[in-house]
Amino acid sequence: MSRRQSTRLSPITDVQLTSFMDLTFLLLIVFIVTAPGLEYGIDVSPPKMNSAPIEDKKSVVITLNDHGQIVFEKNPVTMGELARKLSLLGETQPDLMVLIRAGQNRPYGEVIGILRVVRGARIKNVSLITVAEDV
Repeated sequence: MSRRQSTRLSPITDVQLTSFMDLTFLLLIVFIVTAPGLEYGIDVSPPKMNSAPIEDKKSVVITLNDHGQIVFEKNPVTMGELARKLSLLGETQPDLMVLIRAGQNRPYGEVIGILRVVRGARIKNVSLITVAEDV
């Protein structure tokens, strides 16, 4: 006859949080290091100019990079696609602010072309992004 042993399970009274804290701090460091690069991931060096800081409103960013490619909210687009997207946004968000970033080596006429598309979408609030001058 076999004898049955009684086993008692002891309750867990503490939780080991060390590995969770290590993971949390590692993720925090990764986000701190990568976040600044996400906003300005497109290589553009805007011209230098003194201007007032941009107010924090609903805004979209249009970038004209050094190769002449138009980037709307981090997605490359053609001038026609840009016009369609801005028209749609202009109808749904009347107080929308459009920020235009262009490389300092791009011809002035290309920036004016983007401004014409923005005006054609009936968006009135437009700003050019520049870099502060060294005084």
